Amino acid sequence: MKPRGFRSREAVALAYGDRAAPVVTAKGRDELAEAIIAEAKRQGIYITEDRELVAALSRLDLEQEIPRDLYVAVAVVLSWAYWLRGMKPGDEKT
Repeated sequence: MKPRGFRSREAVALAYGDRAAPVVTAKGRDELAEAIIAEAKRQGIYITEDRELVAALSRLDLEQEIPRDLYVAVAVVLSWAYWLRGMKPGDEKT
């Protein structure tokens, strides 16, 4: 039994690169979520927290492209990650 007030942690990993749209590459909750986050940090991948976006992405299957209705939300996250790395869209394809 989980302690009172315990909130399950969820994580979803996306890949974009040379794909037409980002795809879900990993997802999980609790210990698996912690492992996904730890691996992302180990690889120097930026992490953001957005419970609503994670809930929507968690409903997708692994290797499934994100649906059009999530493009704007994911684009905001991607633009933040590009900005932090000093990149612009298209840099990952060269």
